[in-house]
Amino acid sequence: MASETNDAGPFTRWVQGSIKDPQKTYRAMFYVAMVFFLVTTLFPFYWLLVVALTPESMLFDIGLTPNGFNPEAFVTVFQRVPFHVYMFNSFVIAISTTIMVLALASIAGYVFGRLEFRGRGALMLAVLVISYFPPATFLLPLFRLFTGNIEILGVNSPMLFNTPFAIMLPTGALYMPLSIFILTTFYSQIPDGLEDAARVEGSTRLGALFRVIIPLSAPGVATAGVLTFIYVYNEFFFSFLMTNGQAGNWAPLVWGILSYQTQYTASYNLMAAASIIGVLPVAILVVVAQEKIVSGLTAGALKE
Repeated sequence: MASETNDAGPFTRWVQGSIKDPQKTYRAMFYVAMVFFLVTTLFPFYWLLVVALTPESMLFDIGLTPNGFNPEAFVTVFQRVPFHVYMFNSFVIAISTTIMVLALASIAGYVFGRLEFRGRGALMLAVLVISYFPPATFLLPLFRLFTGNIEILGVNSPMLFNTPFAIMLPTGALYMPLSIFILTTFYSQIPDGLEDAARVEGSTRLGALFRVIIPLSAPGVATAGVLTFIYVYNEFFFSFLMTNGQAGNWAPLVWGILSYQTQYTASYNLMAAASIIGVLPVAILVVVAQEKIVSGLTAGALKE
């Protein structure tokens, strides 16, 4: 038997060893998947760091390591353009949109998750379908609407171009369905007795929602909030088209990164440095809130 094992090829011996010790195979598969994930995820950030640290005059022949060492690029990004203002605009827009989405999605999630009415499933499906529409399909009507070119009953639409609302409204509407779905799943799992107790004490349905249901659904609310913030903060399409690119006109982060590119030149090292600086807040947020995100995405899938 031992001679047959020794005469077998490498693949056969690996299969036989896997049958005898499956845990070893599971560990090997885990390490392979982890290495693949780390390489594909972290290499773009490493490449941004290499480009950012390479002097602009030496970017023509760049390898896996920087050609030189120029950390001054991380200071120049704030001197060349008001990059801090672009970041501030993105923070304000993302936080405001997140608050708006959570407030409306909480009410909708309560209706879908805790109230019984005819057509609830079909209406929920219709809400989710909205999130699958590509943003480009809304561009022309929204652009006309936000530039005051649509008249309804003799009243022109408000001029929202170059304001935060031109980004907040479409991005919030597109990400609202997912937040509603997450919160609906959580709110439906809260025992009816807890809400009934709050109602007996004199709370309205809205009061019970904010005093009992939302606190008990903290992982789901945190998950919806963090995902909404990340989506709006990194959003490109409406951020690029609904402002003219000036920091004073609420142009967000994407415009700040593109400001280092002109008609004839492009400072790729500054664009890379700005991208790293811009993504750091989101990376920190994900690291801090990762437990809430994981528990929110997994707990919502369990039905007790």
